[in-house]
Amino acid sequence: MAPSPLLTLSDISLTFGGAPLFEGVSLSAGPGDRLCLVGRNGSGKSTLMKIAAGLVLPDSGTRFVQPGAKIAYLPQAPDFSGFETLGAYVAADLPEEESYKAEAAMEGLRIDGARETSGASGGEKRRAALARMIAGEPDFMLLDEPTNHLDISAISWLESELSATRTGYALISHDRAFLEKLTRATLWLDRGVMRRQERGFAEFEAWRDKTWEEEDQSRHKLDRFLKAEGRWAVEGISARRKRNQGRLRRLQELRGERRAQVLRKGPAAMALEAGPISGKKLVEAEEISKSFGERVLIREFSAIIQRGDRVAFAGPNGAGKTTLLKTLTGELAPDSGKIKLGTNIVAARLDQDRTLDPTISLWETLTGDPLLGAKGSNDQILVRGTPRHVVGYLKEFLFDERQARGPVGALSGGERARLLLAAIMARESNLLILDEPTNDLDLETLDLLQELLADYEGSVLLVSHDRAFLDAVATSVVWLDGAGGATEYAGGWTDMLAQGGGIAASAEADKPAARTLQKAGSKAGFKPAAAPAPAAAPATRKLNYAQTRRLELLPGEMEKLAREIVKLEEFMGNPALYAKDPGAFAKATAGLTERRAALEAAEEEWLELEALKEELGG
Repeated sequence: MAPSPLLTLSDISLTFGGAPLFEGVSLSAGPGDRLCLVGRNGSGKSTLMKIAAGLVLPDSGTRFVQPGAKIAYLPQAPDFSGFETLGAYVAADLPEEESYKAEAAMEGLRIDGARETSGASGGEKRRAALARMIAGEPDFMLLDEPTNHLDISAISWLESELSATRTGYALISHDRAFLEKLTRATLWLDRGVMRRQERGFAEFEAWRDKTWEEEDQSRHKLDRFLKAEGRWAVEGISARRKRNQGRLRRLQELRGERRAQVLRKGPAAMALEAGPISGKKLVEAEEISKSFGERVLIREFSAIIQRGDRVAFAGPNGAGKTTLLKTLTGELAPDSGKIKLGTNIVAARLDQDRTLDPTISLWETLTGDPLLGAKGSNDQILVRGTPRHVVGYLKEFLFDERQARGPVGALSGGERARLLLAAIMARESNLLILDEPTNDLDLETLDLLQELLADYEGSVLLVSHDRAFLDAVATSVVWLDGAGGATEYAGGWTDMLAQGGGIAASAEADKPAARTLQKAGSKAGFKPAAAPAPAAAPATRKLNYAQTRRLELLPGEMEKLAREIVKLEEFMGNPALYAKDPGAFAKATAGLTERRAALEAAEEEWLELEALKEELGG
């Protein structure tokens, strides 16, 4: 027998600005549920979660919480007003005799309880909000963008803890890898209607596309029927007026039904065009170092960035990713070493702060200079050299005229991100500098941005904690370890891990922190994450019989793996495969990942053996 729901919403409706945000929404959540809530920016996901948390009252409908059940809510922007320190905030919901739970949670999440809230970073505040939730030992958790402001190490830790917890949760996130790993059921909020599928996010897109295809077919049939009935009404009604009044009424009802259908919006019509061609060598850094006070952020880093490269910078919060980005682009001078910038560089920048004046309209923001905070008043905007009416351009980014004349302060986080992307994409550029570009974007806009960056003929330098985004976009990843070291790895996030970089390289140094994380996790029913496997012992530096034999066999193995990869890529290239046979698609994906990793390992082994052979003189 299934356990009783802890939280139930029944027939919830809410209206904003005269238009319904959602109508008749119902959902239930029970112990152990792992739900994701997905939908476009502005669809009402965060508002619905606030209703579930009891923070917003709906226009109609009911909210029921099982007596004695504790529902905890993690907001996108936690309110720290009234709390001088992070420790006071974490312990706010606990009686004094249970303050040890707050201490354990802060120890686990590496939070300085004495840190003043006024000077805390976004990542520190996010960890404090998570610690407060964990210390409270809830029965069900509502998590709104829990990975925002967290670095990849913290995201990986949170992912492990949520994988192991017995506590149920519902989460909103733009992090595709996070959602795919953690969820078992999907709530889809689309044009005011809630749908539920008892499968995790990994199968959401196939479900969404099938739903939309069926919707299109149904609308097409209705349009054809209305056309036929309309012809009958004009041509055949006069001789049979009385007996066909019912058919006429039905025709009017169908027309009303068709008018009432809410057409879905297509994807934003974003476009990126590279401006004039830059020099072949974009940036040359020679042993650059940068410190702030006594803290060394970058130590003797060297790199050459060529035209067309898409270089990502990753690492713990505070490791110096943004500092390195600004140093490489000439915004900051290195303390030592040399930076040489290429010729004819035309850059466009998206900073992670995304500071916009909330009091002026989208119209005034876009016709001015939102990146500099300047206000405009023109009707037109230059889009890559061509004059465009500002409202028409905003519509391409899914804003309507009402929003265009409304204040920026009324926009959601994702809508603000789209507005800044509209400003950047109006400019010609050959270098994009993107600091956390994925924050707050809905998944469809994120997918489109990935495609645009992959096809962009200019160069891209970006900072991101989104692992799936790094895999899709980056040609190389620079990992900053937080102690001044910076190492570049070819490929995306997964490629870097396969080469022993990133979190894997830092695991040994982080063992003391990992032990304290277990203490915090145990307080809310969390289980400690498994310790990383020890690194393999280095190979003996001698070309013995086994090494000689491997050197002979490896070329054949690599050739075989390469052929298998080509076959699998061709097999998965069929766009109908996923919908037709999800099992086969999943099996092929796993096989492709396994063979790519095996090929990379074989190539690395072959290179090492060849180098050793040359070193030993054959």
